[in-house]
Amino acid sequence: MKIIAYVYNDPLLGESLPEQYNWELEVEKIYQDLGKRQQLQQLLSDCRQEPPDYLLIRRLAELGETVEEVSDRLALLESLGIEIIATEQPYNSSSLNNNANLGKLWQEIQQYYLQRQLKLGHARNRLKALPPPGKAPYGYRRGKDRYIIDKSTAPVVKDFFERFLLFGSLRGAVRYLEKRYGKKISPSTGSRWLTNPVYRGDLEYKQGQIISDTHVPILSREEAAQIDRLLRRNSRLPSRTASAPRSLAGLVICQQCQSKMSVTHVTRRGKKQEYLYLRPVSCSQKPSCQAIPYQKVLERIIEKICADLPRAVAQLDSPHLEGIKKVLAAEINQKRDILKRLPVLQEQGILDEETSDWRSYKLRTEIAQLEDKLAQLPPVNLQAIAQTVSLPQFWLDLSEAERRFYFREFIKKIEIIRLNTNQWDLHLVFIF
Repeated sequence: MKIIAYVYNDPLLGESLPEQYNWELEVEKIYQDLGKRQQLQQLLSDCRQEPPDYLLIRRLAELGETVEEVSDRLALLESLGIEIIATEQPYNSSSLNNNANLGKLWQEIQQYYLQRQLKLGHARNRLKALPPPGKAPYGYRRGKDRYIIDKSTAPVVKDFFERFLLFGSLRGAVRYLEKRYGKKISPSTGSRWLTNPVYRGDLEYKQGQIISDTHVPILSREEAAQIDRLLRRNSRLPSRTASAPRSLAGLVICQQCQSKMSVTHVTRRGKKQEYLYLRPVSCSQKPSCQAIPYQKVLERIIEKICADLPRAVAQLDSPHLEGIKKVLAAEINQKRDILKRLPVLQEQGILDEETSDWRSYKLRTEIAQLEDKLAQLPPVNLQAIAQTVSLPQFWLDLSEAERRFYFREFIKKIEIIRLNTNQWDLHLVFIF
């Protein structure tokens, strides 16, 4: 008994040839096509010369591009005495007369082709780096083959990003947008703006694949990398502390009781003066850990960061980090050079249009992945930055909002170490 199998996959739809497939029968030969159906033609030729007993396929639609092609090839194969079995559909040519669902099966195949044509259309647009269907994001409008900057709304988006970069607060940037421009957006919409590849000059498709440099960006690569660092930093903090008015909010914990410490305000009756304290939120100790004056903690932190930050940065392997950046940048430039040569290869007839488009698509997605890795690395000039922020006057000249930004750029958490009832010390945990 001779059994053969046929498998078809379309790379445009993100499909690839399976390394193995469980047919539940011992298959003598597997014919596999990826994109074009050369192996199907070979199968038909081989069957005319030496028909097998069985042909296994996953779905009938894999035998052609239309219902008519599938019907003709089924008729040809069955006229050769070959029993056809579809493993993922209720089709077996030996029991065809008893198959009451045959009419429904052909309808399903027709519906499959309609959906497939729609997906293929979207896939061809991806290969040509055309925008996905739907309305353009706020700040852009649809052009002939790409997004175009909307001069009336793009400045609003740009100002939103700059506000977030300045203070590191999503809700603060959302409130600023409404107050300055009357543009009301929810924090969730603002969060999507911050991570939307479109504003970085890239396109993202349904599968999550990103193609870089498809249109004019509103955000530079450097600004986008800084936003990503701010978002990762804020994700480690308690909710709503990212926009808290005090720079230490969400950063300080009590080492003794492991409770987070919140900023509390105390006033005296009849007096306008306000006193700030850091108090454990949920202390398990008895007696409870005492509150500490906020200003004393702030002054001690500035002393510690000026002393400890340069030493912490010096321990980083900056030459190694710089080497990684150079390797990634070299890979990006190499792929961009290949991308530039593709039109020439197409003109010379070395590549056809479809192959050139597919190669261009793969290169641009790979470039986007490398750029993302590059953006996640800390800046090489971290030592120079550390020297600047290690001056006490630098911190004293900042507002609380600005100080909050810089604290969270370097510090992961601050631990209060209680030495006795009235004495305490600090331990800074840096993010690197």
